[in-house]
Amino acid sequence: MNIRKVIIPVAGWGTRSLPATKNIPKEMLPVYNKPAVQYVVEEAINSGINDVIFITNRDKSSIEDHFDYNLQLEAVLERAGKQEQLALIRQVAEMANCISIRQKKQLGLGHAVLCAKDVVRADDGFAVMVGDDLLFGMNPGIQQLINVAASERLPVIGVMEVPQERVNRYGIISGEEVSPGIYRVHKLVEKPKVNEAPSRLAIIGRYVLTPEIFGHLEKIQPGHGGEIQLTDALQCQADGKGLLAVKIRGMRFDTGDWAEYLTANIYFALQEEELRYDLIRHLKPLLPWD
Repeated sequence: MNIRKVIIPVAGWGTRSLPATKNIPKEMLPVYNKPAVQYVVEEAINSGINDVIFITNRDKSSIEDHFDYNLQLEAVLERAGKQEQLALIRQVAEMANCISIRQKKQLGLGHAVLCAKDVVRADDGFAVMVGDDLLFGMNPGIQQLINVAASERLPVIGVMEVPQERVNRYGIISGEEVSPGIYRVHKLVEKPKVNEAPSRLAIIGRYVLTPEIFGHLEKIQPGHGGEIQLTDALQCQADGKGLLAVKIRGMRFDTGDWAEYLTANIYFALQEEELRYDLIRHLKPLLPWD
């Protein structure tokens, strides 16, 4: 598969992160010195993807603005001789070819993907990356899926093992491990009860899909809350031509979870040598066991 487009749904309300997201898109909350969504776009770019399709709403224009030029700010930086900062913000604007599509009603992840049908128009395949999940490792998370999709010629979803007590927060798969870390999916269960989950393999926000998924999305009935669930369409795919799952290698942060969001900020700050030791010095007195 030649994956050159990615759909990034950003139209949700971000209720898990209130009150911070009352007027600021959750995707624009900073993780160290970048908004969370920029890490997702960088992962896509580092995986050879050129076109970024944001599924957005009328209150998310700041996301589009972030990946555009800011001529007024650039002029200020240029006059001040701040060439390093000027180059940095221009690099963000030139990072990708960004396309925005309005999701006029928030009817679920499946509906968000369906909104991009006429823009994707791919004979081969496309990626879907959810901005809540930040993934970091030697190989970009979505690249790991692209590699398997290209070799097996099948759609692929990303999974990670989660603790048993947290399976009710995710879509969980059951399947057959056909090679190390790669599963042929038999069943997908959305947020099962802890004692009824078929495994601990949770679906996270990374997918490589084919245009066939649009046909499934158009046919399935709305589920809980009147939403069109991507999980239901993926079950149709698994029952038909087949669906694979790849256990993604790397570190994951769920930015909708306050503990993980704050941990991500500390993680990235610790990577900066100029900041690392000052941060540790400030954190030590806060630790109850210090």
